[in-house]
Amino acid sequence: MNVVFLSPHFPPHYHRFCLNLKAAGANVLGIGDEPYDNLAQEVRTALTEYYRVDDMHNYESLVRACGFFTHRYGKIDRLDSLNEYWLSTEARLRDDFNIFGVRGREIDFIRRKSCMKAKFCEAGVRVARGKIVQTLDDAHGLIHETGYPVIAKPDDGVGAIATYRLNGNQDLTAFFATKPDTDYIMEEFISGTIYSYDGLADRSGNPVFYTAHTFSQGIMETVNEARHLYYYSLRDIPASLEKIGHECLRAFNVRERFFHIEFFQTAADQYVSLEVNMRPPGGYTTDMFNYACDIDIYRVWAELLVHNRTAVNYTRDYHCCYASRKFKQRYAHSHADILAHYGSFMAQIESVPGVFSCALGDIGYIFRSKSLDEVLEIVRFIHQTEN
Repeated sequence: MNVVFLSPHFPPHYHRFCLNLKAAGANVLGIGDEPYDNLAQEVRTALTEYYRVDDMHNYESLVRACGFFTHRYGKIDRLDSLNEYWLSTEARLRDDFNIFGVRGREIDFIRRKSCMKAKFCEAGVRVARGKIVQTLDDAHGLIHETGYPVIAKPDDGVGAIATYRLNGNQDLTAFFATKPDTDYIMEEFISGTIYSYDGLADRSGNPVFYTAHTFSQGIMETVNEARHLYYYSLRDIPASLEKIGHECLRAFNVRERFFHIEFFQTAADQYVSLEVNMRPPGGYTTDMFNYACDIDIYRVWAELLVHNRTAVNYTRDYHCCYASRKFKQRYAHSHADILAHYGSFMAQIESVPGVFSCALGDIGYIFRSKSLDEVLEIVRFIHQTEN
C-alpha cells in the first residue's frame, strides 16, 4: 500500500502514525516544506521517502509531488495529514488522483459550520440557531430572535481562532468594524458543559474504537481569556451521548477516519451540537486514548488502513486527564511539588509548542486514575494559584 502523508513533521508527535504505517507494511511517502535534514530522526525513520516543496499552499507543487510518487511507486492508495488545516487540500488531491477518502463534494459538510447543521439535524441532534451574517442588519435579524449574547466564528475555521462572544450592541459594532474578510456564522449562545464523542471508524462507518471526554470550558474561553484548562475521558459513556454520537457517524458518512464530535450538554440526556471534526481530537488526546484503555491507537489506525483489521479489544479502565498550565499564572505548587505528590499518576508531561500554547497551555500534565475524585483532586492541585 502507498500512503502519502502531508506535513509528517507537524504536529511533532504525529510521526507515530507514519511509524506504525511503515511497520504495517505500507510505503509512507511524506510531502512537506521542511528541509529533509531538518526533520527529526523519528520522522525520517518513519518515512519511506520524502518530497520537499517550497510552499505547501502551492497546489501545483503538491500535484507534482504526488505525480512523482505515482511514477515511482504506483497508484496512491491513501492520502492524509490527520490535520484539520489540510482537509480541503487533501480532498482536492484525492479527487485528482482518485484516492479513497473524503472528496471535494463532501468537504463543506465537515469544514463549514453552517453546512454541519443540516447533518446534525439529520442525526436528530438539536442545533443552535444561527446563520451566516454579512451585515449588521443580518446580525440584528438573528439577535431579534435569540437575544444576546451571541457567538461569532468563521464559517470555515480551525478550532477557536478568531471566535468571539458578543454581549451587546457595542460588541457587535466593534466586531463588524474589525472582523476578518471571511464568512462568519453567528449563533445563539448555548450554556452547557462540553462533551466530545471521539474515536476511529472503519471502512463501513462502524466505530473500531470510541470514547468520550468532558471539558472544563470551551477553547474559545481558553484562548480569548488566556485560561488554563483541563479535560478528561469518561469510563462510562452516557447512553444518550453514545446514541447521538453513532447517529452522527452515519449522517456525516464517516469512513475509515478518526472523529471528534463536540456537543453542549444542557441538561441530563440533552445535547446541542457544537461542531464535527473529521480528524483525531487535538493536542495529545490520542496519547490519552492509549493511557485510558491500554491500547496503541497509532497501531490500530495503521492496521485498519493497511490490512482493514477492525478487531480491537479494550476497556475504559481509567479516566485520563489533561491539565494545562500557563507561564503567566502564579501557581501555588511547583512542578516538583506536583511530581512529589502525584508522580505515580503521571503518564506524560509535555512542553507545548508555541503555536498550540494559547489553547493547550505552555505545560501539559497527562495523568490517569480509576477514580474520578482522584483526577479532580490532582487538577485542583495543579491549577491552584497563589492568593
